[in-house]
Amino acid sequence: MPTTCLTSVQVARFVAAGYLRLDAVVPDELNDRAIGVLEAGLPAVPYGTPIEQAFPTGSFTRDLLEVPEVAGALRGLLGPGATVDHHAVHVRRPRGGQAQPLHGDAIIDVRPDAFDVQLMYYPRAVEADMGGTLVVPGSHLRRTNESDTGRYQNLLGQVRLTCPAGTVMLLHHGIWHGGRRNDSDVRRHMYKIRFNPKVPQVLLWDTADLHDPAVKQELDRRFPWYEHATGRLEVHNRVHLWRTMTADPAFDIDYWATRVSNRPLLRSAV
Repeated sequence: MPTTCLTSVQVARFVAAGYLRLDAVVPDELNDRAIGVLEAGLPAVPYGTPIEQAFPTGSFTRDLLEVPEVAGALRGLLGPGATVDHHAVHVRRPRGGQAQPLHGDAIIDVRPDAFDVQLMYYPRAVEADMGGTLVVPGSHLRRTNESDTGRYQNLLGQVRLTCPAGTVMLLHHGIWHGGRRNDSDVRRHMYKIRFNPKVPQVLLWDTADLHDPAVKQELDRRFPWYEHATGRLEVHNRVHLWRTMTADPAFDIDYWATRVSNRPLLRSAV
């Protein structure tokens, strides 16, 4: 089955916001199958297992990952040969559970030139009273250590996911997020898989629109919770990530990165 490739504008949106939404891309048949599989639980997968070994052909997870839009997005962000870090099923009972503190997954991660991708799949529609997953757009490049952000309760512009059945979210591993409590009478399911890249994450998507002005517009987005001064550093961080992902060391927005890397003394010494 052919994949659906990401465009440069979509990848730039991911670099700016820290996530991509693929609404209702998973077919109903697979969504219906998911409930029984997730309720039964899935066996653990050892860290670093190739996808093909972790999820054999014909398995539910393999079929999920081969949905064209999902397969294309993962390839565009991770490239071939990606491995599984871990996976987990999250179920919230009706009228149950507490809201998770706002957090980023794993310990502090200072990689400037690589990132893991976390897939979150919702087999049933998520309504507002079901809680869903909360994310803070544009938070992924502000380095924190796990739940350092847990004391923050509400940030301007945060997004609490509501979505149709069969929606997949792809998140940069550093994004601040948390599962909300379920205040509905409906059982809520979410399936998460974290992937590790095994190739340089450079120009892996459909680059036909690489120089579209909309790319720079996406990368220059501001989010409501950003401070006037410190918030500018988020754009600076995106510039450096985009330079890596496009192998273009000259890319810039308003000369922010070029300006601070200008060191004539070093050049003249050489």
